[in-house]
Amino acid sequence: MTARIALVHDHVVQRGGSERVLVSMLRAFPDAPVFTAFYWPDATYPELRDADIRSLAVDRVPGLRRHHRAAFPALPFLYSRQRIEADVVICSSSGWAQGVRTGGRKIVYFHALAQWLHTPMNHLSNGRASRRLLLGVPRRTLMRWDRRTVLSADRYLVAGPTMRDRVGDLYGVDAEVLPPPAGVMPDGPATSIAGVAPGFFLSAARLMPYKNLDAVVAAFADLPDCRLVVAGVGPERRRLRASAPDNVTFVGNADDARLRWLYANCRALVCAGFESYGLTPVEGAAFGKPTVALREGGLADVVLEGSTGDFFDRPEPAAIAAAVRRVDGACYDPAALERVTKEHAGASFTARLRHVVAEELDRARRPLAR
Repeated sequence: MTARIALVHDHVVQRGGSERVLVSMLRAFPDAPVFTAFYWPDATYPELRDADIRSLAVDRVPGLRRHHRAAFPALPFLYSRQRIEADVVICSSSGWAQGVRTGGRKIVYFHALAQWLHTPMNHLSNGRASRRLLLGVPRRTLMRWDRRTVLSADRYLVAGPTMRDRVGDLYGVDAEVLPPPAGVMPDGPATSIAGVAPGFFLSAARLMPYKNLDAVVAAFADLPDCRLVVAGVGPERRRLRASAPDNVTFVGNADDARLRWLYANCRALVCAGFESYGLTPVEGAAFGKPTVALREGGLADVVLEGSTGDFFDRPEPAAIAAAVRRVDGACYDPAALERVTKEHAGASFTARLRHVVAEELDRARRPLAR
């Protein structure tokens, strides 16, 4: 009998790194249904349109899909009511998905920890409504829910060493490192962007407070001979545009063809966010491009100082500008950039994930070994 595999993803309403990983999970298990809180087809990757995506009833509340953060306080309780009948459930989680119940084996792939509990509140798009609502839910209640649902899993996967250490410290569990694949590779169509000439620095990120793009934009005010292109959308858009100097260009939500052109024609990437993992530098490495990155969190897992990029120690304009000056014109190691790409091959990810699932199916057939 064919094993029943199911995927759970917090919400599918944007073009982010975790959604990239979800696409790769579906390549490993193309027939698996995807359970999620919200699904907005036009706002996420087109590869997901053919998937069997099943959203919660809250997705039918008018306007909530577009403003999904307003529902964050309710998601722990809504996910806890969701029971999935499958032999193996893979929870693709940044804080919510592990809450589902199942009679089968449960695997949690951590993209990030629950940001509303374990990292600064600036992850919540300038805080306002969603912050007030979350602060209205007792933190102790949320902490208990988070710990209980995480520990209900049978196995844990993480993108890199930083997340492995954080998961171990918080929950006392051993997680295995399974690096996510690069979502954009050079072998595909590329579309140029009108008004943008090659030779720029690139920040490809959602326009969220924790990405620290305000500091990146301000840094380029002190770099008049350099140009910055910002690719992404998000709630910080208006504020960032209003403060940007003339040498900063915003190109909005770039599809894969436009991203290929941007990666291929930039001088280097600039990443200043507090990241659980650094998928953007991985994609840049596939195009032979170095990254100027914040020396913190998951970015330090993938950027090799002097070989594939350079660091700055604080997400402040002066520190970022100094690092950009260092990287500009510097020579980096093509072999090291190629190694980063090979370590994040899509085929390796799908093969390893299938192997993990096969092991869990085997353990389920041997209940005394649990």
